[in-house]
Amino acid sequence: MTRILFSGGQVYDGTTAPAAPGDVVVEDGRVVEVGTDLDGDEVVDCTGGFVSPGFFDCHVHVTLDAPSVMQIIETPFSLQFYAAAANLAATLATGVTTVRDAGGADLGIRTAVERGLVAGPRMQLSIIMLSQTGGHGDDWGVCGGDVPFFVPHPGRPSGVVDGPDEVRRRVREIIRAGADVIKVATTGGVLSPHDDPRHAHFRDDEIAVMVAEATAAGISVMAHAQGAEGIKAAVRNGVRSIEHGIFLDDEAIDLMLERDAWLVPTLHAPRAVIRAAEAGLPLPAAVVAKAHDVSLAHADSVRRAHEAGVRIAMGTDCGVGPHGTNLEELGLMVDAGLSPLAALHATTGSAAELLGVRRDRGTLEPGARADLVVVDGDPGDVSGLRERVRSVHLDGRRVDDRMPPRDVRPAAPDE
Repeated sequence: MTRILFSGGQVYDGTTAPAAPGDVVVEDGRVVEVGTDLDGDEVVDCTGGFVSPGFFDCHVHVTLDAPSVMQIIETPFSLQFYAAAANLAATLATGVTTVRDAGGADLGIRTAVERGLVAGPRMQLSIIMLSQTGGHGDDWGVCGGDVPFFVPHPGRPSGVVDGPDEVRRRVREIIRAGADVIKVATTGGVLSPHDDPRHAHFRDDEIAVMVAEATAAGISVMAHAQGAEGIKAAVRNGVRSIEHGIFLDDEAIDLMLERDAWLVPTLHAPRAVIRAAEAGLPLPAAVVAKAHDVSLAHADSVRRAHEAGVRIAMGTDCGVGPHGTNLEELGLMVDAGLSPLAALHATTGSAAELLGVRRDRGTLEPGARADLVVVDGDPGDVSGLRERVRSVHLDGRRVDDRMPPRDVRPAAPDE
C-alpha cells in the first residue's frame, strides 16, 4: 500500500493539546503514524501551515439557501436536491469533512454522497425537526395557508406533532426514514415570525417520549433551544445537545454540566440573518428584530457556558447563512471567549465525540480515518480559515481539487 506522508508543518491532533511540528503518515485510508522524521512514498508538503483532522459542522441545512417566504414559494420542489449537491461541495471544499444535517436532507441525499454521486462531507441526518403546533417548525401563516421550509414527502414526514402518542409515532417514522439523530424545537426561534425564542415548547412528557424512542433505536436527541426554560426542559429529559443556547441562565448551565450535555452555539446564524436582511433579502421585520435582539445575549451565554466547563461542539446553521462560510464560526467562538485551541477542538475531537464517531475520526492518531485538512498559517490563529485551507482529504485522498469554487451557490429564482 502507498504511504502518504504529510510533512513539513505543524500537527494539530484534534485534542486539547497544542499543535507541534511533526509528520502524519496515512496508509489505506487510515492514519498509521504520527511523529517526527517519518517517511512515505508520496509527500504532501505542509510547510508554512498545519495538518488537522477534517473539521465538523454539527448543525447545517444542506437543502436551504438563506430562505425567504417568497423564495420558497417560487422554488420548484425538486431544486432543493440539486441545491444540496452544490452546498455539500462548497462545505467540503472549505475543510468540513463531516456534517450533521439539522433538518431537510433525506436518506437519498446521504446515499448519493456515500455512493460518490455527489461530492460532500460525511453526513448524519435528523430528517425533520419536531415542533408543536404553533412552534418553531409550524409554517402556518396568518393568511391561513402553509409555506413550509421543508415540504413533506415520502422521505421526510411533517414534523408538527402534539401529545406523547403523536410524538412516539412520528419519532418512529423519522427513524424509519433513516435518521441518525432526532431533532426537536423546545423553544420558539428567530426565523419563525410568530413565536418567541424565550418561550418553552413541548411539555416534559412529550420530550421524554422522544428521548425514550431515540434511545431504544440507539440514537440521541438534539434540541433547537434558545430560551432558558426550554433548554432546561430538554436537558432534564435527556437531550444530548442544545443547539443555539441563546438565553442560558446559571441553572441551565449547571444542569448541562450535571447531565453532560453539549452546547452547539451556532453564533453564525443570527449574524447571517442580519447580513441577509441588509443585502435585501425580504425577511419579515419580526425576524430581523429578533436576530438583532439575540446577538449580544448569545455571545454572553456561550462565554459563561465555556467558562463553566460545558462541552462545546461547532455548528453554524449554514443554510440560514451561505454554505462554505462554516469556518467563520471559529472566529465567533474566539470572540465569545474560547481560545483558538478550544475552538479547533470544538470542530474536531469534541464534535466527533458528540456525534458518536470519536473512534473513527476527529483526531489524528493511529487507526483513525484519514479525513484531513491542510491549512496555511499558524493554528493559534483561526481568523480567515476559509481562505487559508490549502487542501482537503477524505480517507487520505485529496478531494477539493476536483470540486467547484468554494463560493458556489444556487441562484435564487429572481437572479
